[in-house]
Amino acid sequence: MRILRDYQFARPEHRGASAAIGNFDGVHLGHQHVIDRARVDGLPLGILTFEPHPRQFFAPDAPPFRLMNAEARAHRLQKLGVDVLYELSFNAALSGLSAEDFAHDVLAEGLGLKRVIVGADFCFGKGRAGTVEMLAEFGSRFGFEVDVVPILHGELGAISSTNIRNALSDGRPRDAAAMLGHWHRIEGPVVHGEKRGRQLGYPTANMNLDGLHLPRLGVYAVLVDVLDGPNAGHYHGVASLGIRPMFNGEVPNLETFLFDFKGDLYGSDLSVALVDYLRPEMTFDGLDALITQMNADSDKARAILKALA
Repeated sequence: MRILRDYQFARPEHRGASAAIGNFDGVHLGHQHVIDRARVDGLPLGILTFEPHPRQFFAPDAPPFRLMNAEARAHRLQKLGVDVLYELSFNAALSGLSAEDFAHDVLAEGLGLKRVIVGADFCFGKGRAGTVEMLAEFGSRFGFEVDVVPILHGELGAISSTNIRNALSDGRPRDAAAMLGHWHRIEGPVVHGEKRGRQLGYPTANMNLDGLHLPRLGVYAVLVDVLDGPNAGHYHGVASLGIRPMFNGEVPNLETFLFDFKGDLYGSDLSVALVDYLRPEMTFDGLDALITQMNADSDKARAILKALA
């Protein structure tokens, strides 16, 4: 998959695509429906998205809301067979373009798109003034076809990033997965922690959650992909997502224990899928009680994950 971050430097191999446009946070089933409509024989499959997310750009001090970081989104889009990812830098210049200038300068002249596919709620241009009706009119003037895809609904209602965030906040990762079409995953490098897990017999891989929407804090059964390094592969595990109240923690992180694993994961990139919520964070009357509960969590997670096979 080719990645382009500035529409003004598009080369011939970047041009002429059939491209779906949106933020694609989570790459959920609704997004996938739009992407599928962009698939056309003879044209490269493109995705046009923005980094940072426009919401981050306009409200940088707002609470984190993203379901996935840019790297995780790119990994998921690559798995869907995307040929070219237009991950445009969202800055003052781009945000200041009028709807007409965005359609002309970015879509038509900059990227040379042949087809543009958007959801029915798509807005664009300065102040989100552009509508799908305006996009269709611009497309007829500037030489690209426009396809508008209705909002997708499932058993849990409209499939949206907001509803997925709500499910995760409630500790319902399987409902989130039903809307995503895949497990909700947290991806990133393993970082050094305080290494208490080793002392307890549960060495964990620690990951930062900076910039991400926080699912309900607690303990989860997880599927783990080690994405690189000598231990690359698929594992089962149990993870604690939270602030570690037993140890007066303050900053949430993700600590994952991989079952039947021996090795060093520092510096490796992990993808941790939340499968089931086991329990909330708790404090215990000493380390022995904590270890007893960790043993019970591990046994429960093993049984849940075994049943997936």
